[in-house]
Amino acid sequence: MKICQIAAELSPFAKTGGLGDVASGLSSFLSRQGGDVRIFVPYYASLARTPEKFPAVDFIQGVPLQLGSLKFNYGLRTAKLPGSDGKVDVYFVDCPDLFGAEGIYQGDWADARRFAVLTLAAFESCQRMGWGPDIVHVHDWHTSLAPIFLKSHFAWDRLFERTKTVLTIHNAGYQGVVDRRLVEDLGLSKWAYLFHQEDYRSGHVNHLKNGILHADVVTAVSPTYAREIQTDLGYGLEPLLRARGVIGLINGVDYGEWDPATDPHLPAHFSIEDLAGKAENKRAMLRDTGLDREGEERLDIPLLGIVSRLTPQKGFDLLFSTLPLFLAHAQVRLVALGSGEPRYEEFFTSLQRLFPTKVWFYRGFNNPLAHRIEAAADLFLMPSKFEPCGLNQMYSLRYGTPPIVHKTGGLADTVAPFDPSSGRGTGFVFEHFTPEGFAWALGQALDHFPNRPLWDHLMNNGMTQNFSWDEVGASYVRLYNHLVSGGRG
Repeated sequence: MKICQIAAELSPFAKTGGLGDVASGLSSFLSRQGGDVRIFVPYYASLARTPEKFPAVDFIQGVPLQLGSLKFNYGLRTAKLPGSDGKVDVYFVDCPDLFGAEGIYQGDWADARRFAVLTLAAFESCQRMGWGPDIVHVHDWHTSLAPIFLKSHFAWDRLFERTKTVLTIHNAGYQGVVDRRLVEDLGLSKWAYLFHQEDYRSGHVNHLKNGILHADVVTAVSPTYAREIQTDLGYGLEPLLRARGVIGLINGVDYGEWDPATDPHLPAHFSIEDLAGKAENKRAMLRDTGLDREGEERLDIPLLGIVSRLTPQKGFDLLFSTLPLFLAHAQVRLVALGSGEPRYEEFFTSLQRLFPTKVWFYRGFNNPLAHRIEAAADLFLMPSKFEPCGLNQMYSLRYGTPPIVHKTGGLADTVAPFDPSSGRGTGFVFEHFTPEGFAWALGQALDHFPNRPLWDHLMNNGMTQNFSWDEVGASYVRLYNHLVSGGRG
């Protein structure tokens, strides 16, 4: 099967979140299943600094591309996708006029044009390669006009006569709403009937909405999130999504990168068969952060971990009134890594200032440190207000670090509430998004932590979970096969 992926992000080349990880991990898995997978992403300025890593595709250079009155020239560069055994080709659309600025995103109006060029260039490059994909899989609003381009610009080409389109929603809160004049910019005026007519008449276009209207199948990145965006988290798209239908497929995890038995970032390795290294990682973290200033390791005091973007979505408002009380009155410590809105950064900075022997905060992002926190912590805090899928809770489970999560989206699908009477469950889950709900879950966890046999059992439950792409990717294969064989979404 021939699968074309078009995305704004792709790990490890350019990413801001889970979208890049999914595009990479899914593509590697599909290749292992025998798929012919080709990925198209922009050639960003950050990549252009090392052009020797991305050789030019000699027969696709200086290609003219016209969008309405706008004219561009693009070429392709290429590299192999790491982790794919050299089987997955990544094609970078090289158009300095559009992708020469720093950063992945520039704002909806500019991005609508930039990613439209990416999408068109992907189709035209497939033509020049003589390669007709069975599936074109696009992600979020950035490339969601692909189904419209397929019906407008490429319907005449028999190369695409059997091509089916899949649109995956990673976050429905971002929809690419821009002025209707962009349709003229993109040379799509004569196909205006394809756009959502009520929006079009009101003077704007919504890229994600139009992708939902025309894709053969719409998916979301977890079953619970697929239900949520059809009821109360669709940001106005709920009626359309209910009418259209959404298939929820959980994201996979790259256990090649996230495995405590082999992780190169850890001071000590460990596994479910030998957990001794878990304590060594905690010991090293306490020493390196200065939380063990008196030379008393006190491994019996639970260590909380946070690795996150600091935004309202991540639920840290719940911690403002609760975490200081736990730090003041309970035996507990915290290591946190993240950056984002100033009020959250100041909150964690103030905690470090108020509790210098209990709290350590790193402002920014540091990948090796993120791995070390996952390995060293006893509990991972992830109280997201909403979470389409989430990956850190799955990393935490593999690293023997039970997560504390709000029952939403992918968190609800991947973390089962721990029941000490039956021994079932993998973490601590609170249903009500309130400070009291979070405090209840953290209190439960701290109450159970001193019971080492029970806690070891809980860690074992989490470490035996399997969210690898080899486990969850089969759902995508079944979906693709269903479409290719003539089924409907």
